[in-house]
Amino acid sequence: MISFLKTFLRASPWLLVLSLSACALRPPVEPSAPPPTPTPPAAPTPTPAPVPPLPTVPQAYPTLKAVSWADLPFWPAEQASAAWPAFLQGCTTLVRRSAWQASCTEAAAMPAPDDDAARAFFERHFQPWQATQEDGSAEGLVTGYYEPLLKGNRVATARARFPLYSVPDDLVTVDLASVYPELKNLRLRGRLVGSRLVPYATRAEIESGQTGFRGRPIAWAEDPVDLFFLQIQGSGRIELPDGSHLRVGYADQNGHPYQSIGRLLVERGELTLDQASMQGIKDWGARNPEKLPDLLTANPSYVFFRELPNGLHGPLGALGVPLTAGRSIAVDPRFIPLGAPVLLATTQPNSPDPLNRLVMAQDTGGAIRGGVRADFFFGFGDAAGELAGRMKQRGRMWVLLPKDYPLLGVRR
Repeated sequence: MISFLKTFLRASPWLLVLSLSACALRPPVEPSAPPPTPTPPAAPTPTPAPVPPLPTVPQAYPTLKAVSWADLPFWPAEQASAAWPAFLQGCTTLVRRSAWQASCTEAAAMPAPDDDAARAFFERHFQPWQATQEDGSAEGLVTGYYEPLLKGNRVATARARFPLYSVPDDLVTVDLASVYPELKNLRLRGRLVGSRLVPYATRAEIESGQTGFRGRPIAWAEDPVDLFFLQIQGSGRIELPDGSHLRVGYADQNGHPYQSIGRLLVERGELTLDQASMQGIKDWGARNPEKLPDLLTANPSYVFFRELPNGLHGPLGALGVPLTAGRSIAVDPRFIPLGAPVLLATTQPNSPDPLNRLVMAQDTGGAIRGGVRADFFFGFGDAAGELAGRMKQRGRMWVLLPKDYPLLGVRR
């Protein structure tokens, strides 16, 4: 290697000359400018306050994801005061629960707020959580329900011959959460045969009189399809021959799962998906009276009723308070606690027009299953029923829970 370098340098003396001349041609360095006059040091920038971490997930509701108020798309423009009466109605029950006492007590003492004051109240007391499905997706189905009016009688007649039963004496309900806390909101229903608990009668067995069913009717309806949909809605009114109304509400259920007869008609090719609304099913039944009984009994679930006071401003929901038209929804209580305010973002029935508003989770239903699933209460009568029957939209939900709600685990 050394001999190679000597040979290279002897052969290339001009490289050394070129290198030295390049250094000689570099321009002289300019004299440096006088140092600038020192300026007083700037005041130190205050350290920003740390952003508080998002809270932990409610123990019983692991599909809820903590978000900030800034994440809620329509909250700044929401007419929150319109939901205030429904919130106060729920507080008549919720105030007895420790997590809700502070907010409900303050709300009861406040004068009716305007929108700004109502929004400030909820921001002060509540933490928003985005509802998600068990697979993590954020969209779900939003349907509608209403309080129907049926023609009927307190006694059986030639026209009124379809009974509304009260809870039968032999229906046994077992609250599984009392034995298995992880099965909260699940109940087992049946009847005792000797020392064994067996499944209760299905709809087909009840309507045919099989298994010795001996229910006590509280009223009789004139139309079997109206009665079927009354069971789906959960509450309604019976118009009696003298023009007065008998109000009835959900009391219990036979323990069998709800099966959609609309979906069944679609599967059989009797209706298209867009025809499978409440009105579409009623029209089908009018055209196919001979097929109607088999269709109705395909849903094994059966609802029992109780008579309600006529002075209520709405039907009683599962929370035990009257529902408010346009501000109450039914939810799946396995995923969203009853009584919670919910921001619902969906669209009007069969329309792209937005339906975004603050509502209260005050009811449940046999067909309401899932973490992002709501049944929107439209109110009483035919106009409400027309909207409810067409409501089958996609939607998102944000749940508002008190800031000191029992918590466990972290999910961001």
